[in-house]
Amino acid sequence: MHTPVIGVLALQGDVREHLIALAAADAVARPVRRPEELAEVDALVLPGGESTTISKLAVLFGLMEPLRARVREGMPVYGTCAGLILLADKILDPRSGQETIGGIDMIVRRNAFGRQNESFEAAVGVKGVDGDPVEGVFIRAPWVESVGAAAEVLAEHDGHIVAVRQGNVLATSFHPELTGDHRVHALFVDMVRANRTPESL
Repeated sequence: MHTPVIGVLALQGDVREHLIALAAADAVARPVRRPEELAEVDALVLPGGESTTISKLAVLFGLMEPLRARVREGMPVYGTCAGLILLADKILDPRSGQETIGGIDMIVRRNAFGRQNESFEAAVGVKGVDGDPVEGVFIRAPWVESVGAAAEVLAEHDGHIVAVRQGNVLATSFHPELTGDHRVHALFVDMVRANRTPESL
């Protein structure tokens, strides 16, 4: 079976943890910092970090438009925390100069669960992930205020949407890469495999 090559946007944030989680989920994982590197991967993970900083660096490194183009073309993408914000079509409270890549018809609220000192862990049942609930690490986490008809809610916590999928695009408010439980990454790797056409295998 083809082993998918999945990039991790390596401009800022917890890149190393995603590379480890993807490798554990049977993918070839590579950092992506330039458009040429983006062109060589089957899919991409947008890590947690600071969404405004990541968006500004993506513009600076010439990655924002290529990222938007690849998402429009159907490249699978998974975003955690700040990555979820970047995949939203609309941010409720954007910072000055903040842009999104888009890809999910949803409205998100930044830092909705509180500041750094209010970070927490919680068990989250995620649709499509078998077995026990996933241990979600919420660090200055956003939540999803609302989704459009094309988006599917995969998980909620305290009445707020914290995991969403639309087509090939997956996003979580929490950080599964920090727990040693790689089932959400395995779900994404399965999405990437399913996206590949028979001709490309």
